Amino acid sequence: MQRKFKDRKGSARFRRHRSIRKDVAGTKARPRLCIYRSLKEIYGALIDDETGCTLLSESTLRLRKHGPLKSGGNKKAAKAAGESLAKRALKSGIESVVFDRAGYKYHGRVRAFSEAAREAGLKF
Repeated sequence: MQRKFKDRKGSARFRRHRSIRKDVAGTKARPRLCIYRSLKEIYGALIDDETGCTLLSESTLRLRKHGPLKSGGNKKAAKAAGESLAKRALKSGIESVVFDRAGYKYHGRVRAFSEAAREAGLKF
């Protein structure tokens, strides 16, 4: 799939994401935890790549609407979203996942999200 980006950063992230996806695939027993980071929010989804279904998703946008978060674009919000996703996954019987950072560097909000999910009980 060819994507056109106006900036160099977007195309580099997409290239890294394709490279990661060659090795990372989710199953029903061990779904892929895919992250998307925008400037204002962070989103996480558990995806079964065999059937192409999203099993569960969580975002800071949802938590801001239904919870006490004031902003969705910081580490505190990313940590809350990671914890919430892990708790919901454990309730639905998912204990272990494959982490897909989607070409983003593993620091900041992406790191806070994944570490919070690990602390809440998900196994990567």
